[in-house]
Amino acid sequence: MKLSVLVLITALGVGLSIALVNFHFQQSWYFMLVSFGISFVTSFILFYYLLEKYIYSKIKLIYKLIHNLKLGKDLKDALGEYVSSDPINDVEHEVKEWAGAKKLEIDLLKKQEQFRKEFLSNVSHEFKTPLFAIQGYIETLQDCLLDDPEMAVKFLQKAEKNVERLSYLINDLDSISKLESGEIPIDYQKFDFVLLAKEVIEGLEDKAKKRNVTLFFKEKYMHPAFVNADREKIRQVMINLISNSIKYGKEQGSTAIKIFELHDQYLIEVTDDGIGIDEKHLSRLFERFYRVDTHRSREVGGTGLGLAIVKHILEAHEQIISVRSTLQIGTTFAFTLQKMG
Repeated sequence: MKLSVLVLITALGVGLSIALVNFHFQQSWYFMLVSFGISFVTSFILFYYLLEKYIYSKIKLIYKLIHNLKLGKDLKDALGEYVSSDPINDVEHEVKEWAGAKKLEIDLLKKQEQFRKEFLSNVSHEFKTPLFAIQGYIETLQDCLLDDPEMAVKFLQKAEKNVERLSYLINDLDSISKLESGEIPIDYQKFDFVLLAKEVIEGLEDKAKKRNVTLFFKEKYMHPAFVNADREKIRQVMINLISNSIKYGKEQGSTAIKIFELHDQYLIEVTDDGIGIDEKHLSRLFERFYRVDTHRSREVGGTGLGLAIVKHILEAHEQIISVRSTLQIGTTFAFTLQKMG
């Protein structure tokens, strides 16, 4: 701003002096001297400003740099405040920050696009498998089994199981969608988590016996553990976690539930002694349809959405869930719940 004003003053001075010379040169030497005087003063002021602004300041910078280097400082420390005050460095820094932010944005969009493709592919596969099975059973019935009531019943039962699988898949997808959008409200209430866990264990005992898996509490809990949460949704969390431990744990293995009392929360762990999960899979376990072992996962059934639902339910409670696992030793899922007095 100062520079612009000085340039304007200089231009006016020079213009005035030229005008005076043109119109009054023949009349008086006095006007000529005045005009040159004005030009000289304004030019001197401009020169002094430029000297102070662009030359003297750089000389000070060089002197300061030499002085700091003599004191043993490295180059960055020696430059000190001059580095941050250099407009070129500031612009370069801003450009780098902008470029970095854009790169992160592009990377995120690429990941989202990859996730979208994987999700659509998985949904398509999960739906096609039972649909093709149902189609095959019905076509076989139509072609040759209508006259054989016993075989017809068997094929109809198999078709019914695949219809149930489709129904579970649709219901789970609908649940996740509603949890994400907040359409399913959380019915907070005070209840005893120990009692709930015992009910879930009793309800899954038959399934556990089929694989000779033992379900038990790690410790004897003689006192209730009251929490503030949606009882039915936490029941679903426990059913999904324990069912997973039964399906993917080893036969004749065990699943243990343990409760840790924290300051204002309870930490609940569900631990199995199965084959474990490779570390590279852990960060993706809670994604929809993500399967560590695709072939075995589809053999044991399930929609591939159980852990994703668990994560969404706990996040709706503003709680967290984590997983740790060691190959050939076992897996532990841990989550928190708000404590109630």
